[in-house]
Amino acid sequence: MAELRFRDLEVWRVSMDLVVKVYEITREFPKNEQFGLASQLQRSAVSIPSNIAEGSGRGTRKDFAHFLDQARASLFEVITQLEICRSLNFGDLDKINATQMEYEILGMRINALIRTMKDSRRIRKGDAED
Repeated sequence: MAELRFRDLEVWRVSMDLVVKVYEITREFPKNEQFGLASQLQRSAVSIPSNIAEGSGRGTRKDFAHFLDQARASLFEVITQLEICRSLNFGDLDKINATQMEYEILGMRINALIRTMKDSRRIRKGDAED
């Protein structure tokens, strides 16, 4: 994979936009939560595009799929943490709901990309055996 090609990936661009939304949501949290849930939510959100970028730079489809799995795991953390925010009435409920929906859509896109990476490995392996 070409150097810095991750910037061309829609999943990376969308995840970067969602990081900004998470920071906007957590700005409204109570001050005593800035080093608790807010910090954890921010770190989880930042982890998604970071893992996508790191995986794309590894050079193999297998490594890229592994880091996409890591990004997906962080995405599940974010969705869970947004649920916790809703339960605790932290932040703007409408922003939380909209952002959570966008993360769920991003999760579907990451799943599709993972399947593509894994399917292309199987196809190449099968071609080599013929």
